[in-house]
Amino acid sequence: MALSKSKKKEVLDKVSQIAAKSASMVFVNFHGLPVAETTELRRDLRAQGVSYTVAKKTLMRRALASDIGKTIAGEMPELGGEVAIAYSTDDALAPAREVYAFEKKHEGKISILGAVFDNAYIDRDATMAIASIPPRQTLLGMLVNVINSPIQRTAIALSEIAKTKTA
Repeated sequence: MALSKSKKKEVLDKVSQIAAKSASMVFVNFHGLPVAETTELRRDLRAQGVSYTVAKKTLMRRALASDIGKTIAGEMPELGGEVAIAYSTDDALAPAREVYAFEKKHEGKISILGAVFDNAYIDRDATMAIASIPPRQTLLGMLVNVINSPIQRTAIALSEIAKTKTA
């Protein structure tokens, strides 16, 4: 069904605002994703502070080629199939990470096509590398473990020395 000019303008404005305000955007091919799983995807994304919107590819390209889109470096990845945008204004890693997690859970139903990260277009492989970065809390836990490890080893060594001295 064709969109009216006013509806097209609304979509163009919405995608332009997303490009201007978001920390990162991930382009997602959702061809063949049933309604129930789409609802699950939206719920999972919303829980992590990620928004999800669907737009026609031609309108998406036009919005990203406008003045706002001209500040994005590189070349836009090939957008095949039915395309949606997952984006976040707070956490730049969250959209890629959450879509990738859903993609692993529901193999073959959705796929990442590329992204806009740090004001540059990146391809699928680079987006997958970004998606594999653990969340901030996990990274902080890993840092604490690295800092604690030498202290723990010293305590164990001193304990063993104390056992040999008393024996």
